[in-house]
Amino acid sequence: MLNQISKHQLDHIRLWYLVQHSLSSYQQLIHFFGSAEQATTPTSLQQWSKLGLHKNHVQRAQQFQQPSEQQQFQNMLDCLLQHCDFICLAEDSNYPSQLRPYADKPPILFGQGNLFNLSQPQIAIVGSRKASPHGLQISYDFAYYLAEKGFFITSGLAQGIDQAAYAAGIKHQKTIAVMATGIEQTYPAAHAQLRQQIVAEGGCVITEFLPFTKPLQHHFPRRNRIVSGLSLGILVAEAALESGSLITAKLAAEQGRQIFAIPGHIYSEHHRGCHQLIREGATLVDHPEQIIEDLALPTQWQIQQQATSTTTTSDIPEHLQTLYQQLDWVGQDLDQLATQLNMAADALIAQLMELELLGLCLQQAGRYSRCRAATAPCFS
Repeated sequence: MLNQISKHQLDHIRLWYLVQHSLSSYQQLIHFFGSAEQATTPTSLQQWSKLGLHKNHVQRAQQFQQPSEQQQFQNMLDCLLQHCDFICLAEDSNYPSQLRPYADKPPILFGQGNLFNLSQPQIAIVGSRKASPHGLQISYDFAYYLAEKGFFITSGLAQGIDQAAYAAGIKHQKTIAVMATGIEQTYPAAHAQLRQQIVAEGGCVITEFLPFTKPLQHHFPRRNRIVSGLSLGILVAEAALESGSLITAKLAAEQGRQIFAIPGHIYSEHHRGCHQLIREGATLVDHPEQIIEDLALPTQWQIQQQATSTTTTSDIPEHLQTLYQQLDWVGQDLDQLATQLNMAADALIAQLMELELLGLCLQQAGRYSRCRAATAPCFS
């Protein structure tokens, strides 16, 4: 539960509320007015009608000062205070760096649990809601192995494959759920206990949607882009040709993520989606170790660390935290980092060397990526 919402957060939430989750309108208004605060002043709200925005956004802006609208907005804020453990803006240093490069990244994340989990190495496991017993077992086995090796298991809190993956990931306290509803809801409702268990066992639950947002059909592809964007790779454990998990795989491919698919019997309807992905270039896997090898992660990720010695922001010197948050698990070169951070090359190199000495950064072939723990150096 949050103690308060800062004024800066409030400005962004107000704008997000008025445009009803429209990324294009949100970005257009900030670009035009210079900030979320300026975009939502009473004077600015009267100018929205001149900017070519959707009529619904203009109408909401014009009516926003009415007492009934103010009360509705306050109810939404009260709900956030009650149900959120954190609110993270895209400009915050602790916003997951994996999402930063994307133009359609969520501008706000509302969540429960441990925010720092979002910046840890993740593998998404997705698949059919109506999975076969065989598919459920495979999802569980792969998730258990990957979580044991240190990866967080990320998925969409759906029934079937998602549920089986979470059941395994929870045993190692490494689960992340991305929802297509407001933070106060659980969809499907039958997973309310599963969601509570994810948070209670050290995981986290996030959404980009404001409270009282229902699980509408067009929200699920938006959720899926976050699932794939957060993850190093996407495993489709079992999927029919019409499975929504194929949409997640398509989004992941567009984001440059590697797609893995588990094959099945050639006559099985449950596996036709996986077979289609393999024909289109997805990597066939029959053991989770193949995923780790193909992602070419440092050796440290192939050794299970039973201790709870994962890096937290408090372990990192304050002057290095911004750079550490900018690093990802794939790797960026000096030019990319310098542009993102607006930092001089000599200062950047000095900070990268500090992170390497602390065991928090790995340099391979001119690209710099994160390491997991400060307790041990990284190895290539």
